[in-house]
Amino acid sequence: MLDALGYPFFQRALLAGLLVSLLSGLLSPFVVQRRLSFLGDGLAHAAFAGVALGLFLRGEPLWFALPFTFLVAMAITLVKEKTELSEDTAIGVFFALSVALGAVFLSKARGYVGDAMGYLFGSLLAVSPGDLWAMGLLLLFALFLLPLWGPLAYATLDRELALSDRVPVVLHDYLLSGFLAVSLVLAVKVVGIILVAAFLVIPGAAARLLSRTFAGLTLLSLLLAILSTVLGLFLSFLLDWPSGASIVLLQAALFGLAFVKTVFSVRK
Repeated sequence: MLDALGYPFFQRALLAGLLVSLLSGLLSPFVVQRRLSFLGDGLAHAAFAGVALGLFLRGEPLWFALPFTFLVAMAITLVKEKTELSEDTAIGVFFALSVALGAVFLSKARGYVGDAMGYLFGSLLAVSPGDLWAMGLLLLFALFLLPLWGPLAYATLDRELALSDRVPVVLHDYLLSGFLAVSLVLAVKVVGIILVAAFLVIPGAAARLLSRTFAGLTLLSLLLAILSTVLGLFLSFLLDWPSGASIVLLQAALFGLAFVKTVFSVRK
């Protein structure tokens, strides 16, 4: 099992997985508490459209997916803030638009359809040194945003009270949506487009079953994200499974254990 550490591609994948799990572990509690699970799905499909555009134009797919997904996140938040439409409705519109655009771009990307499989399900071989630099810079940026964790948590737990205390809740909504979009795109090579939304939901959902405070929820979410990512990548290497599927299966198993513990705790 430890032989995997001798391969440079696995070292890159493991480092990328750790960086991604730190980001997703921090963001997952906000996704769960704010009920933004569908936003993760919508942004994942926006990433699909961006990747397909990159394949069509024969460029680096993620550099197309990043701005496209970020703009979709901003558009969804704008529609929610400026109209009476619910967030789910706004997400549904851009979800459908992204799938349609992705299908068109992918159909025109002749000879590159096979490359899309690595982006759909994640691949240990797909992570490049440039991806690691991008993830590292995003994590560094996240550290500068740590002072906002308190106000974000406040608005997450009681939005109306935060507004009455003049917390810039709307600005924080845009900031959180944009950060979710960028983090999701950077996780695509490790987890894959199809499963990346689960990476933003399951750690926080499992932690929510086990913790009663938001700080505890965040710490436990981080721990579960890191544990499932590291073990999932080793499992992917040993069994030759897609890396995203291996990680999410382990996350689901951890969620199942948390659920069982919760049920038995309630009975007692």
